Formats: sequence, structure tokens, C-alpha cells
Amino acid sequence: MLQIFGKAESINVAKVLWTCAELGVDFEREDWGAGYRSPKDAAFLAINPNGMVPAIRDGDFVLWESNSIIRYLAAQYGGESLYPSEPKQRARVDQWIDWQASDLNASWRYAFSALVRKLPGYSDEKEIAKSLESWGRNMAILDRQLAATGAYAAGADFTLADIPVGLSVLRWRQTPAGHGDLPSVGAYYQRLLDRDGFRRFGPGGMK
Repeated sequence: MLQIFGKAESINVAKVLWTCAELGVDFEREDWGAGYRSPKDAAFLAINPNGMVPAIRDGDFVLWESNSIIRYLAAQYGGESLYPSEPKQRARVDQWIDWQASDLNASWRYAFSALVRKLPGYSDEKEIAKSLESWGRNMAILDRQLAATGAYAAGADFTLADIPVGLSVLRWRQTPAGHGDLPSVGAYYQRLLDRDGFRRFGPGGMK
């Protein structure tokens, strides 16, 4: 059975759990990360030398990096509808996965660490405001994309891209800050609530 290493509260672990739900893949999960066993322990470093969750073991195959994991799972377990093999369609999905991992993540990191995680060292009001402004710009980009597709991040159908993007939308909604007028993002969130995997694993990925 597929093994997943990482706490359910991690957004990057939640990506993997939600992907498994979409694919109908059974798994066993072990808690690793802040508040649980340390991923800096030798036992975890033997799985992922970077000491970060998540990682998986599928038989004798070990993999880390959350976006690599969800791509692998879709390819391995019949997820053509989530991750199409046609090059242009796949590239569009990859574009939004990578955008979430780079531009969007970078924009919300400081504000989320300050306002939700309340971590020491994240109390600079100017940096919080700067982060929120950048986050808002990126959410406006997403809102325009969703208005253009009428449904999901990469097009009319739900794809693998909507898992990391959708979890980031959840973070946006649950962070105590002004969110502006983003009607397409709001409608997108309501569509995601129809998916069992999002309801089960999305709220956990807030830490």
C-alpha cells in the first residue's frame, strides 16, 4: 500500500491526500512534521534528505516534493483526466501548478506566517502589508483566469492544477485580511466544496 509521510495539517501533505482521494488510491499515513516526529531525524532523512514533508513510498519507489508526488500519482494510477497526456493540455496544467508553487506561494508566505501561524519574526507591519498586496495581485490574476475558463484553473474541467491552487484559495479565505472583490474565486471555491477530497483534506492544510 502507498505510504505517505507527513502530517495532515501541512498544505503540501494535503495536496497528496486530496490527489489520492481523487484517484481512489488507498494509503497509510505517518505523522511527521512540527508537533510530531521531526523530519530532521535520521529515519526521515533516509527517505527525504531535505528533511521536509511530504514524501511517499510506493512499493520500492520513494519520492519527495509535493508537486512531483501528485504528478506521479496521477500518471501511475490512471489520472488522465486530472493530468492529460496531450502536451499542450498537460503544459497548461503544469503552468498553474508551477505558478502556485512559485509566484503565489511567495506572495502569501509572510502574511500567512504572521496572521495565521503567528510565528516569531513575522511581526513587521510593513512586510505584512507588502505580502498581502502581492497576494492580492496574484489572486486577481487567478480571478481573471477563472472568469475566462468559467470553471477551473487550467480550463473547463477539474485537473491536477486545482489541487494546489484550490488549497491556496482556502488559505486566502481563512486568513484574516481584506480579500477584495473576486467573484470568480468565490464561485470556484464553491465548486471545490463539491469535491469529497477537498472537504476531507483541505481544511487540514492550514499549517
